[in-house]
Amino acid sequence: MKKSFIVIFIITFLFNSASAQTIKKVSMKEVIQMIDSSKTPIVINFWASWCKPCVQEIPWFEKAIATFKNKNIQLLLVSLDFKSDYPKTLTQFVKKKGFSSKVLWLNETNADYFCPLIDSSWSGNIPATLMVNNAKKYRQFFDQQIPEARLMLELNQLVQ
Repeated sequence: MKKSFIVIFIITFLFNSASAQTIKKVSMKEVIQMIDSSKTPIVINFWASWCKPCVQEIPWFEKAIATFKNKNIQLLLVSLDFKSDYPKTLTQFVKKKGFSSKVLWLNETNADYFCPLIDSSWSGNIPATLMVNNAKKYRQFFDQQIPEARLMLELNQLVQ
């Protein structure tokens, strides 16, 4: 009985550890390369765990993009959390919230440098979202939360 408990505990621990997402540290240059080289429509959402509207909209994004499964839309969640929160606190937060999309952590602090690389109008507000479809030369930027109903309309524009 004792051995069975230990085996179950170890398997559970390994499964939970394996299912935890590894959050890669990236520069804005790497994010730009991902955008520019994307062969499928891509949505990049800039967010932070301490930003309530950011955290509120992520499930909307995941749910909406899942309805476009046949369009192969990529969703990248680029965290702007503080360096002190990376990786442990951020990883725990993502796991607790159950985010299934790829999460990256931006290792940059100079918003005056990185914001204009995404869009010249970006003042640094979050949430911020960039939607790009390189095949149709489509690029749309939002520097505010996108309401759930509008998100579906915007995703339709992205893939049409």
